[in-house]
Amino acid sequence: MSSPLPASVPAPSSSPSPAPSPSPSPTSPQVPSPGGTYERTARTTPTRYRDRASYDRELVHAILDDGYLCHLGFVRDGAPVVLPTLYGRVGERLYVHGSTGSAPLRAAGEAAEGIPVCVTVTHVDGLVLARSAFNHSVNYRCVVVHGTARRVTDPEELTTALDALVDQAVPGRAADSRPGSPKELAATAVLRVDLAEVSAKVRTGGPGDDPEDLALPYWTGVIPVTTVRGTPVPADDLAPGTPLPGYLTPR
Repeated sequence: MSSPLPASVPAPSSSPSPAPSPSPSPTSPQVPSPGGTYERTARTTPTRYRDRASYDRELVHAILDDGYLCHLGFVRDGAPVVLPTLYGRVGERLYVHGSTGSAPLRAAGEAAEGIPVCVTVTHVDGLVLARSAFNHSVNYRCVVVHGTARRVTDPEELTTALDALVDQAVPGRAADSRPGSPKELAATAVLRVDLAEVSAKVRTGGPGDDPEDLALPYWTGVIPVTTVRGTPVPADDLAPGTPLPGYLTPR
């Protein structure tokens, strides 16, 4: 992960925003013009620290594009279930990976109207140590998406979605690997969730100590947390002389 809030990304804002433009067609998703905002709803309005919330599209996209692992929440047999899985963003849509045998995929496939879900993506950027245990905190960036998940059935959109899932984790890899076979595609399922009811939340900076604690002798500050990809390790059966792809070269 990069810095907690890139300079090119606008600061969070909690003010109401106009409604987003209509969703693109399933097979031709488009990225909206920079500077747009998502509409604030009751579900996307936080109950605490509202000043950290933002509905800015550019910020939401930046947070989503900085990761590849999400948590998918849904209700199964009357009880909440949250599953970790991979995702990819294409324009104003999230594609969530699954298996044809997984519960949410079966439910989404059986229900013509889809299933209600909540998708979250979180990055931890720092551990915030205050003088008091109560005021310890975490610097983070997160996105919460409320919506309806529908199974992708259109072959063209499914190809786009699977490529997005691969490239979200390793940019450039989709074009540098064998496409899925009919048998593999039959065993793979993808959920689509439109980015319509969305919010971001960000915390940056140091601890907020109480004035009466400032004279205490305890160390205080921030421990940065970053995710770093290591040097690629070749498979045991990799053919000798196979070069490392440029997209895997450390930058």
